[in-house]
Amino acid sequence: MSFSIGRIAVAIFALCASSAVAFAQAGPTLLGTFEAWEAYKNSDARGAVCWAVTQPQTKEPATAKRDPIYFIITTWPKQGIANEPSIVIGYQFKDAGQATVEVGSDKFNFFTKADGAWLQNKPEEARLITAMRSNGEMTVKGFSKRGTLTTDTYSLKGLSAALDKVTEGCK
Repeated sequence: MSFSIGRIAVAIFALCASSAVAFAQAGPTLLGTFEAWEAYKNSDARGAVCWAVTQPQTKEPATAKRDPIYFIITTWPKQGIANEPSIVIGYQFKDAGQATVEVGSDKFNFFTKADGAWLQNKPEEARLITAMRSNGEMTVKGFSKRGTLTTDTYSLKGLSAALDKVTEGCK
């Protein structure tokens, strides 16, 4: 899978708006491609930030008009953040909505804001990452402001190698 570094940077900007200036000054570095996942690194005055990112293999409904869609797992070592999962869904979520992530028999509810979604707490983040590392596929569901239910299916092939590279790259 090939990603546009510009699109990746835009996704990270959306998730980390306070760092947009730092990202604009020096573009991200590709650490590697691992099947369906890629790993990136960037640095600013606050230190390194690394992330693993993928796009869905399938999107339903296929005809829905959406901006680029990403599942991102971010690590900011100096801020004490490791393997923080987030979603850029490609549309504005329904107000006060949730996104649901299913991995194997595990289900996770993400809170939403604008076109992004995050988990509420670290134990759930760790549980999700563990589930992702031991499964081959993940499904993300959400409702747009217009009421459209979307279902995105992601491959988890290469995730473990990408996260290992993120850990190595952000020491």
